[in-house]
Amino acid sequence: MSVTMADGVIDDGMDGPPSQFGLELDELRELMKIRKAEGYETVQTKYGGVMEMCKKLYTSANEGLSGSPVDLEHRRAVFGANEIPPKPAKSFLQLVWEAIQDVTLIILLCAAILSLALSFYEGAELEEDKQGGDSSEKAAGWIEGVAILVAVVVVVLTTAFNDWQKEKQFRGLQAKIDHEHQFTVIRGGEVVQIPVGEIVVGDICLIKYGDLLPADGVIIQSNDLKVDESSLTGESDHVKKGEVNDPMLLSGTHVMEGSGKMLTTAVGINSQTGIIFALLGASLEEEDKQKKDKKKATPNSAPADNPGNQGTTSGPSQPLLSDTSGKVDTEAINLEVTGNSHHGNAGHKVSNKIPEEEEDQTDEAKEPGPSRKEKSVLQSKLTRLAIQIGYGGTAIAVLTVLILIIKFSVKRFAIDGKEWEWGYLNYFVNHFIIGVTVLVVAVPEGLPLAVTLSLAYSVRKMMHDNNLVRHLDACETMGNATAICSDKTGTLTTNRMTVVQSYIGTVHYKSIPNFSTLPNTIKDVLVKAISINSGYTSQVLKGEQEGELPRQLGNKTECSMLGFVLDLGQSYEAVRNDYPQDVLVKIYTFNSKRKSMSTVTHLPGGNFRLYTKGASEMVLNKCDFILNCHGKAVPFPISKQEEVIKTVIEPMAGEGLRTICIAYKDYKKAGASESDEKFDEEPDWEDEDGTVKGLTCICIVGIEDPVRPEVPNAILKCKAAGICVRMVTGDNVNTARSIAIKCGILKANTEFLVMDGKEFNTRIRDHNGKVSQKLLDQVWPNLRVLARSSPTDKHTLVKGIIDSKLNPNREVVAVTGDGTNDGPALKKADVGFAMGISGTDVAKEASDIILTDDNFTSIVKAVMWGRNVYDSIAKFLQFQLTVNVVAVLVAFLGACIIDDSPLKAIQMLWVNLIMDTLASLALATELPGEELLERKPYGRTKPLISRTMMKNIFGHSIYQLIVVFVLLFAGEKIFDIENGRFAKLHAPPTQHFTIIFNTFVMMTLFNEINARKIHGQRNIFEGLQRNPIFIGIWIGTMIGQVVIVQVGGVAFYTKGLTLHQWLWCVFFGVGTLLWGQLITCVPTSKLPKHLCSWGKGEPEDVDMPDYPSDPNHGQMDGTRGRGQILWVRGLTRLQQQIRVVNAFQTDLDTLSGMDSYDKRSRPSVISLQSLQAAHKPGCVSRKPNLPSSPEREEPGTGNNPFFGRQESIPYADE
Repeated sequence: MSVTMADGVIDDGMDGPPSQFGLELDELRELMKIRKAEGYETVQTKYGGVMEMCKKLYTSANEGLSGSPVDLEHRRAVFGANEIPPKPAKSFLQLVWEAIQDVTLIILLCAAILSLALSFYEGAELEEDKQGGDSSEKAAGWIEGVAILVAVVVVVLTTAFNDWQKEKQFRGLQAKIDHEHQFTVIRGGEVVQIPVGEIVVGDICLIKYGDLLPADGVIIQSNDLKVDESSLTGESDHVKKGEVNDPMLLSGTHVMEGSGKMLTTAVGINSQTGIIFALLGASLEEEDKQKKDKKKATPNSAPADNPGNQGTTSGPSQPLLSDTSGKVDTEAINLEVTGNSHHGNAGHKVSNKIPEEEEDQTDEAKEPGPSRKEKSVLQSKLTRLAIQIGYGGTAIAVLTVLILIIKFSVKRFAIDGKEWEWGYLNYFVNHFIIGVTVLVVAVPEGLPLAVTLSLAYSVRKMMHDNNLVRHLDACETMGNATAICSDKTGTLTTNRMTVVQSYIGTVHYKSIPNFSTLPNTIKDVLVKAISINSGYTSQVLKGEQEGELPRQLGNKTECSMLGFVLDLGQSYEAVRNDYPQDVLVKIYTFNSKRKSMSTVTHLPGGNFRLYTKGASEMVLNKCDFILNCHGKAVPFPISKQEEVIKTVIEPMAGEGLRTICIAYKDYKKAGASESDEKFDEEPDWEDEDGTVKGLTCICIVGIEDPVRPEVPNAILKCKAAGICVRMVTGDNVNTARSIAIKCGILKANTEFLVMDGKEFNTRIRDHNGKVSQKLLDQVWPNLRVLARSSPTDKHTLVKGIIDSKLNPNREVVAVTGDGTNDGPALKKADVGFAMGISGTDVAKEASDIILTDDNFTSIVKAVMWGRNVYDSIAKFLQFQLTVNVVAVLVAFLGACIIDDSPLKAIQMLWVNLIMDTLASLALATELPGEELLERKPYGRTKPLISRTMMKNIFGHSIYQLIVVFVLLFAGEKIFDIENGRFAKLHAPPTQHFTIIFNTFVMMTLFNEINARKIHGQRNIFEGLQRNPIFIGIWIGTMIGQVVIVQVGGVAFYTKGLTLHQWLWCVFFGVGTLLWGQLITCVPTSKLPKHLCSWGKGEPEDVDMPDYPSDPNHGQMDGTRGRGQILWVRGLTRLQQQIRVVNAFQTDLDTLSGMDSYDKRSRPSVISLQSLQAAHKPGCVSRKPNLPSSPEREEPGTGNNPFFGRQESIPYADE
């Protein structure tokens, strides 16, 4: 049977997989535990080098695997697939069990069961009750208890079904994200991109800066490779990798600099990350079984020593701590999980054994206490509102029960002088049921459902608008955005770059020059400088159809220059074939500090040549010579450089062109000219500063990146919506200003600031060199363009705007980023947008929303959807609070005046179903319209319930209360029917109370139409046709009400109404629409401002458990009363429902001690150290190091490896 040899070509005759590989699974697992030089020695001595390993795995370092389905399947069978089996979804019965844990429902169930038991107890009936009502009604006394039980079952099943449906949706979304995450491999001799889940052992992976490694592997070839292994080892410095010094690459780590080629040796659960996941899964299963024991355990008990050897650590042979039962010591793990099938970032280390780690921790992190997490804008407002409503509802419910019981007891036992009988217990149970029902109506259980439904619906729809939402709260936060800091390249521009001008041989060409007219010296060096000194993954391919523009693969700036070579009639591929990547001497890959890329190649006679290209000013500063029109190198003094800048670079930049300078230098042993460097011994290529200097300028090119045609209009919409757009770019000031004017960010005759990073830092730092918020507040309000900016500058600007208190409503900032080191700014921002096309994996990991088309207009759509979510919640609140106020007051005043509630328990449960589940579904699924962009953003501190909303709530409550009480006290006279007041316990239903109930529901239903508008609009029917769900639910509810009234009978305590009575009920309902028009006439500005303080406040750290289902949370915060936690359940059921989202985003960050840097719930990161710290308050919680935190104090800040930043778009540094 034919096989693929490491240095040969694949034999296509291979019709099946090799029967046995030269390396076994356990061998490869053990190999990947070894690090650094020991790893290299093991590969060389035990396996004969990486090429020999390729042979044993039947793959080729240059050709890769054949891609044969049979071969791939065999490899998966032998070495495993590259996926971690997902945690099984919760069954419907489990979801039912969780839904029934609600305290109010449990109380109601107990009361209903007690009522049911008493109805069957013959001795419990009083003599006075036997005299009133007919026997059939008394015999049916059990119906109320059963009806309440049925209503509770309906609520539980509805909640469980919603949870099950959302979990299914998010698992589908997760599968889509997994499939879209692709990685570059060599298959059949061709470079292809495949989903990370399809990578198998033996694949040759091409890695580059910004990649998140999807599997373990051994380096075959590398260029200046540096990896962030903090997620795995806790080591904050970037680790330099190479074929000799440290050839082991681990899954879940981030490539921060350089590029290379890797042989995949372990995937899925057999990779180092997968091993940790397997142990973690065993640990969590055991924890689930021991939950009851954990509740009883003292929180400060010291952990026992955990012997064992079931894992790996940062050292070559250190074990991952675990006990003999296989349970992982969470203290020994620093694990990060992404939402991707390749299991993202995972790591493990002996955290308490590394002294430097302890020094790294901030004082705040060292403080024991509850976990703290900053809520999102909407979430913090909802928290306050839920607490306020919960307290109010509880107070009224308790008062209702007390008044009913006291009045009954005084009348029966004090005034009438009756003796106690057990039959009176029926009355007390009935009073208690009324009180609990008031509480059920008062607590806004539908609020979290409305939030979840609205977010889930929006997320699904936003995918069609090229917004892939990774964190749900980002969706609503975007609606409050007041500022957008946007990149230029690819976001505001098309990212289809073309060289349109050039300066070659001291001649400025405004179009592509005739290659034949150029001097021979320049011809040779120019084509080689571009072809060799570019990433070999950057390619320009012919269009798929005739007449179509060429396809640009890889870095767009490099593609534009490769296109320039093709336009000159030359072939860059021919040059690359002569100079394959593995024969290059040294590559200095692009990063933000260099703002350039350099490559060293061999020349005949043992000589060398260095090629450099990069930002024009940076490279020109390193040039001492320039090729003239004859192709001869002549001196290039500073005066001549300044002349070129003024006459060539600045005019190009003024036209919006990006300027790139290309240069070279020869190293010769003999015969060196003035521009060459003579050497006796081979230069030290690690000394970059000593190498890249004294260059000879070949040419300067001007690259055009046209503004997207739709961007100017999108920016106009942002301005109309009260959102300030700022451009933050790595291009020079002139290019940035030109593009900003074309986009509409800058207007003529305006006093907005345009500055570069250097001036920005000068103006915002005090005499000690520290950033001053006061100085920053003088700059950012007028700043519109920040050019030549670094990641530090972007982070500083974003942090400064967010922290500023110039605007009383506080700024909410969105940021776009694509580069590896844009992470801090993306995470600091309220909403981080990563580029789906040009963005690196690291940027996507740090982001909240991924723009799948890299287009600024998609950000505007995200704003529209975010505002729609916010407004949907507000609409629901306006509707629900009106029902709350009326239902609770009717029950309370009824109890005070007539010793009974006009609305019976079962009727209020139906009302609760209308206003909670059905209304949340109807009002949360409105589609957004352009009118949403015609108002200003709310900001952080504006109350959730506006004065207009409060006016509507109180106005409609007054109308409904008047109608209900008029019917209560005069209804029997108006309709000439039997009086239903002061009825006995088991008295039959009356038309009187049925009309009250029916009228209340009619008013509620028609008020649902009013609630669709929250900004005082008169046309409440506008856009109704866009929401068929609303129409369907409204009609369905109306039909349900007709059935309940006419057929409900004893079960719903109703008696059938005549057509005349029905028309009056509907008339009162329609009256709410007319009354709404009158309310709109009342000027909102005349109302007192304190009227709308509900839900007001600034987001802050809230010591409140987000996941009440976790038993450990109960011990986390002793400062909050049980009552507050209980009534916050109305909101925190949202988090229970978002366990659903855990299928989409595994989030335990609610337990981690994150500061504002990681303030949002980041589903892609789990810190098990933080989990451990939450379990044991005495322990220290650490923030994950991905990539690194700008808040962390590090020695030598200027040399911080994170802010040395590796970018995905070279030369512009965006």
